[in-house]
Amino acid sequence: MHHHPHGSRIATAFAGLTLALLAGCAGTPARTPAADTPSVGPGPKGGLCNAAPAQGAKGKPPTAGTVEQARVASGAAMARVLRDNQPVTMEFNGERLNLVTDASGKITAVRCG
Repeated sequence: MHHHPHGSRIATAFAGLTLALLAGCAGTPARTPAADTPSVGPGPKGGLCNAAPAQGAKGKPPTAGTVEQARVASGAAMARVLRDNQPVTMEFNGERLNLVTDASGKITAVRCG
């Protein structure tokens, strides 16, 4: 039986990224009240989300690479993938990028929160 070391490395990296994304969603809420102030573009501290540069993810499937590319483009500290009409927690997180998918699995909306 022949094993593919690259395949298992990729699977391990993908699993690690998935866990990191899930852990980001379960993190403790930020204590700073800065979420009330709308920010246009990146703020003085890194990690604030700006969805405009990440709009290129629309129409693509939410693969680990696409999600990470969109997160980096937006400057967000974390990203999550949501299904359209999926119930989500209502707390706004200015450091989080949300990628919303339709029934076919393609990204239809890219927004912060």
